[in-house]
Amino acid sequence: MQLLDVYLAALTANLLTITAVALSHHLHSPMHFFLTNLFILDLGCISVTMPKSMSNSLLNTRWISYAGCVAQVFCLICFLGANVSLLTVMAYDRYIAIFKPLHYEIIMNRRTCIQMAACAWAAGVMYSALHTGNTFSLPFCRSNIINQFFCEVPQLLKLSCSDTYHRELAALVFSLCLALGCFAFIVVSYVQIFTAVWRIPSKQGRQKAFSTCIPHLIVVSLFLSTGGIAYLKPISDSSSPLDLLAAVLYCVVPPLMNPIIYSM
Repeated sequence: MQLLDVYLAALTANLLTITAVALSHHLHSPMHFFLTNLFILDLGCISVTMPKSMSNSLLNTRWISYAGCVAQVFCLICFLGANVSLLTVMAYDRYIAIFKPLHYEIIMNRRTCIQMAACAWAAGVMYSALHTGNTFSLPFCRSNIINQFFCEVPQLLKLSCSDTYHRELAALVFSLCLALGCFAFIVVSYVQIFTAVWRIPSKQGRQKAFSTCIPHLIVVSLFLSTGGIAYLKPISDSSSPLDLLAAVLYCVVPPLMNPIIYSM
């Protein structure tokens, strides 16, 4: 029941926020367009893993088909990769809003926003295709038991009967390049943003500028920190309870907390 409660809470929070943005004309802005995409990605992340886990729990089973496992890995990594890319796009949106407020609507027009969101989704698809292909091209012969409540790449690599060191290293390097590249862009953007905000003479103006930036920074920190805990720790040194906790942190906590953070 606890898993069901958490899933329903995340589902309700994200759907309500998406509906509020869709129905409120004054929320039809580039920032809220990107937020809607973020909440859709969050719904995807939690819906890829939780329903199957709850179904197995209710039916007292512990199985998933090979095709289902492939689909689960592909969809989850796609949503996570697109999430990172979209958070980077949102940092650029805030940068333009602070530095070029008079030209903001011209620069961040409807066509540009759609193209940027599409690029974020495309990056997630390509990133997922590489990871999924890299993982399922391995021969699995040690066991068919995954010590996780969904198909997770680090756990799948444990089941391979071939040497996975180079593949693990390649996957880790590629993931680090993506995450650090996006993180560096976000940090540089916000360093410049905060430098500009501190120069605003009005205290009310500074507070308004900070109020549009702080939620995004909190969401970025939450997503990258939980993902880092799960994927940067060597899988050979992780016990099953820690792996389970890490997976819950990056699959469940951000989708549950993001609507609350932005609503506040």
